[in-house]
Amino acid sequence: MSVSPPRPKGPPLNALRAFEAAARLGGFAAAAEELNVTSGAISQHIKTVEDWAGTPLFERRAQGVRLTRAGAAIAPGLAAAFDRLGEATRGLRALRPDPVLQIAALPSVAQLWLGPRLPALRAALPDLRLSVTALERPPNLNRDMFDLSLFIGRPTGHSTETVLAHDALLPVCAPVTAGQIGSPDDLNHVTRLHDATWEGDWRRWSEATGCHLVNPDEGPRYSLYAMALDEARLGAGVLIGHRILVARALTDGGLVRACDGEVETGAALICKTTDPSDEVAALVTALQSVV
Repeated sequence: MSVSPPRPKGPPLNALRAFEAAARLGGFAAAAEELNVTSGAISQHIKTVEDWAGTPLFERRAQGVRLTRAGAAIAPGLAAAFDRLGEATRGLRALRPDPVLQIAALPSVAQLWLGPRLPALRAALPDLRLSVTALERPPNLNRDMFDLSLFIGRPTGHSTETVLAHDALLPVCAPVTAGQIGSPDDLNHVTRLHDATWEGDWRRWSEATGCHLVNPDEGPRYSLYAMALDEARLGAGVLIGHRILVARALTDGGLVRACDGEVETGAALICKTTDPSDEVAALVTALQSVV
């Protein structure tokens, strides 16, 4: 008679993934956002791991959570393990005979920068198939199944980064609105449009240029930058523009500069990859050429 006793089991993989993300990102909320679950689900997953291990891995405090000594000791090994799993999964995906290159992009970048360039990319790389996903936060390219990402941020100089364009702030509006603005001070008498993601742009621009705005934070806000830009095109007011995102509209005349004063931000549109295949390297080169 064969003997098949039950074998000892480890904690569920999803629970280990939740712990690793919370440890790496420094909190349950950030882990929940990365893994696209609720903070409550992350908390429950981590409790499962703690119950299995028989020891707390996080200290719960009013100000947030902090790894215990045991949690800090185990976190690096799990991080390396999930990185290796991601690497192996990408290798498996690369075996497909007709691969699709996956691009992750900030929604405003996807709509206003990448979208208008897709026809040129298809013409330059007719044999490549592209898929674009809009995300609010950059993905973890060591884990997620994206080949490259396009986000606005500060360059680090890492070899995996390619700077496609440098950013700056400048007020933009429709030509009809520009007729109401004779000097920067006139910005106090027109509607100022804001993007909800970059809340402080008007204040930052006014302080850098010396233009006194009575209340730089006043005005309607939009959760989609493309919507704020469309409102500016339609004459609803003046938008504090990011040069990367408004360049096309300035070129085609849908928007004009409301006044002088352009403030460099130190940020840039960054194309980030993992170790690229020939297809990904060709796509990065094409992105540079269609800027």
